[in-house]
Amino acid sequence: MPRPEVLDRIKEAEQEADDIVAEAESDREDRLAEAREEAEEIREAAREEAEESAQQRLDDAVAEIEAEREDLVEAGESAREDLEEQAAGRKTEVVDYVTDLFEEAVHAQT
Repeated sequence: MPRPEVLDRIKEAEQEADDIVAEAESDREDRLAEAREEAEEIREAAREEAEESAQQRLDDAVAEIEAEREDLVEAGESAREDLEEQAAGRKTEVVDYVTDLFEEAVHAQT
């Protein structure tokens, strides 16, 4: 084979190799970009899921606290009503006691 033909074939082979390398590098960059984009999408989905989970836990805690508050208010109202009933039942007794003390004080002065 004459030398110029061999040289041309070598140059063609080198050009093909350069083209293959360039294509591989381009493909590599495309794949890296896709992988980065997919990783960002996964991170964003995980972040959203974590935020939703945290919000749900917060909502559950608020509902639980509200239920406990309502129970405490109800218990407090019931206790207040009981105390009012007890006080009303002892009203006559207290009036009589205070009247007796007053009368004793008046008699002690005379």
